Amino acid sequence: MPWLQVRLAITPDQAETYEDALLEVGAVSVTFMDAEDQPIFEPELGTTPLWSNTHLLALFEADAEPENVFAHLKLLTGAELPEHHAEVIADQDWERSWMDGFQPMRFGQRLWIVPSWHEAPEPDAVNLLLDPGLAFGTGTHPTTALCLEWLDGQALENNSVIDFGCGSGILAIAALLLGAPKALGTDIDPQALEASRDNANRNNIAPERFPVYLPQDMPSEQADVVVANILAGPLVALAPQITSLVKSGGRLALSGILSEQAQEVRAAYADAFALDPTAEKDGWVRISGVRR
Repeated sequence: MPWLQVRLAITPDQAETYEDALLEVGAVSVTFMDAEDQPIFEPELGTTPLWSNTHLLALFEADAEPENVFAHLKLLTGAELPEHHAEVIADQDWERSWMDGFQPMRFGQRLWIVPSWHEAPEPDAVNLLLDPGLAFGTGTHPTTALCLEWLDGQALENNSVIDFGCGSGILAIAALLLGAPKALGTDIDPQALEASRDNANRNNIAPERFPVYLPQDMPSEQADVVVANILAGPLVALAPQITSLVKSGGRLALSGILSEQAQEVRAAYADAFALDPTAEKDGWVRISGVRR
């Protein structure tokens, strides 16, 4: 079934007014979209910031008349409409379309991330089967890619691993498939822990090799290798805790950091670690080092 899509170019202070008005005139969904590729990183807790130039997209059933929709919006808001446009769009299998767009990816020399619905391109390589549906971490984001490439270059045999902020479990599972005997995952989101367990099971990782915990339930232990792909703010704030998880002589890799945030994060870890040169990919960085 086709749909009528209405697009309004709004500012943040108009968002609530036009969202309510669109729903009032029969929109079945309303979506906010960045009009200028303007990133928003680490918003304040409890806030939902919008871009300074935002497009409001609303879907109506195909028999809706654009002229009537716009006329009713003017009546409800009592103002001239901002820049607006309407078009009919074809329906499609959105899940199938998304799945088709997520392809196997190679990281470093040995490691492939393979969607669970795909065949492995190199069956004899280290293939991590992933269902990315529940939590962050698919390999497509530069921060995950930076961490996977780093793990691929490490000698992980006989090394314990902690994945701090494990999300989908992709980093811990990669470490296990690359030779680590055990990895521990922790995340503040119970759904992330569920995704990690599911992905571990998909890769035939026994539960005792990859236990996952909420932070308050995490056992007090150190690891030879710690990876934390979260955000710069928490990495700085939690530097003492993250540092305490790394054994003397152990290795640390941090990501989720924008290039302009690198110096602040490096400063938070410089006393405790001999840091490597910062690695960068598409405006994001990885900071790694060895515990003094």
